[in-house]
Amino acid sequence: MSENKKIKVLFRHRSMEMGGVEKVILSIIKNLNPEKFDITVCLNLNQGELRNEFPDHVKKVYLANGREDFSNNSLIHKLQLIRRRLKLSRVLKDHTLSDRLLGYQKFDVEIAPTYSAFSSVTQSSNKDSKKIGWFHSEINIPGMKPLVPDILDNFPRFDHMIYCSQKIKDIMHQSYPDLPYPAESVVINAIPIEEIKKKAEEKIEDLPEGPVFVSVGRLHGRKGYHKLIDAHKRLIEEGFHHSILILGNGEELKNLTEKIQAHNLQDTFILGGNRMNPYPYVKHADFFILPSESEAWPLVIAEALILQKPIIATDTGDVGVMIRDRETGYLINYDTNEMYEAMKVFLTDPELIAGIRKNLETIEDQFDNQKIFDAVEGIIENLVKK
Repeated sequence: MSENKKIKVLFRHRSMEMGGVEKVILSIIKNLNPEKFDITVCLNLNQGELRNEFPDHVKKVYLANGREDFSNNSLIHKLQLIRRRLKLSRVLKDHTLSDRLLGYQKFDVEIAPTYSAFSSVTQSSNKDSKKIGWFHSEINIPGMKPLVPDILDNFPRFDHMIYCSQKIKDIMHQSYPDLPYPAESVVINAIPIEEIKKKAEEKIEDLPEGPVFVSVGRLHGRKGYHKLIDAHKRLIEEGFHHSILILGNGEELKNLTEKIQAHNLQDTFILGGNRMNPYPYVKHADFFILPSESEAWPLVIAEALILQKPIIATDTGDVGVMIRDRETGYLINYDTNEMYEAMKVFLTDPELIAGIRKNLETIEDQFDNQKIFDAVEGIIENLVKK
């Protein structure tokens, strides 16, 4: 590659539903130097709240339409889903089809920003491209077990693996010490501090009756919202009045809704759906809570810290690095009773809360975004030079 030629980089991802990985993708793409990098994003599905958030200099290609582009007629909608499933299956198996959609470009670097895109990158028809994987998950939790064989098969096929936290890397090596690992780096997720603070000023509807705990995340079993409902129910029954607002959608929506209704908690445990801008809700709530079984370096924790919100969070992944227990937040285990006890402390100990709020006044000093972007650029450039 000549010195004056831009490095052609391809990101592959499933879709752009609101989520931590999707925000990380956007953050990296928006901040890679456009004078150095020619960036293309290939989505399996042109779907999700963030699908149109790419900057103008980034090319977006997709293999199939998103649900947003489907008919409102239920019968036609089902037929479109079937047709899409068949098309996507065919395109993912036959590289000549996806190559055609990508204009037969030969990329210098292909990046899988999460394990679900590993195979798409490692099995690319472009054998000359350098391949980068990004890993955000604790490999040893039960929910990951069905995915482990494919992840282990793909890991050695990459030229470089980026972990979003040191703990995620350590767990991987402890669990599979004999795996032939590629070159590795730890690069934490970048935080758009000024953008978060600006968006937090947007006007919103009134929050539920307080005190209000807010959480932002996909409605997935590993997020722990089913346990949070039980803790909330116990506190309400004991007379500790409060509300919980969850912002996010996902496959657990039906189960969580049924559980809330069964316990008659509809007025105090509220599933608010996705919000393109969740920051005003975090800002105006009294507290933030993250009851997850598993996280890596959760972006939502960093966002809540930037908005100086007292946090209760399970001590998973690098949460214990991001939060100092009883100083800038409150760490718990993934346990319903610990959720209950921590929430009760937040509702009854104003002195602790005042101390946490005081410590959060200088919290953004711990984030260095430019160092993160420089690290990613360095990894890409060094791979291409090899």
